[in-house]
Amino acid sequence: MATGTFDLLHMGHIHYLKEAKKLGDVLVVVVATDATVRKLKHDPITPQDIRVNLIKELKIVDEAYLGHEQDMYAIVEEIKPDIIALGFDQIHDIETIKNELNKRKLTVQVVRLTKYQGESDLEGTRRIIQKVIAAHEFQKKMQRIEGEP
Repeated sequence: MATGTFDLLHMGHIHYLKEAKKLGDVLVVVVATDATVRKLKHDPITPQDIRVNLIKELKIVDEAYLGHEQDMYAIVEEIKPDIIALGFDQIHDIETIKNELNKRKLTVQVVRLTKYQGESDLEGTRRIIQKVIAAHEFQKKMQRIEGEP
């Protein structure tokens, strides 16, 4: 099982999913709800239904579900994965997850995956957002210089 927000899908996400798939036979992906994204990161740019559908369309993904807002472990209880693969930058603490899984009598291995070492400046959602903002600010500056509204 892999989890994430997957807002502005990029190669870092693809790397994460490929590495997660190597850990088992079936890759199940849980996509965070809009409310969860707002709570943990930022206002989502892409709505949750679109994010789930994008993930479902990836050929490496076998199944994709929307997570639960109130209890992130409820979906784990429903799916009962053998392994939960965490991305290198996900805020979740492995020991906290293991303790909660043990309380719920779930035997699940939790693994933290490695960082993607790509060659583009578009390999993270925040980087993509920063680049779009910079391009927009440049465009506004050029319009002022050229006297356009």
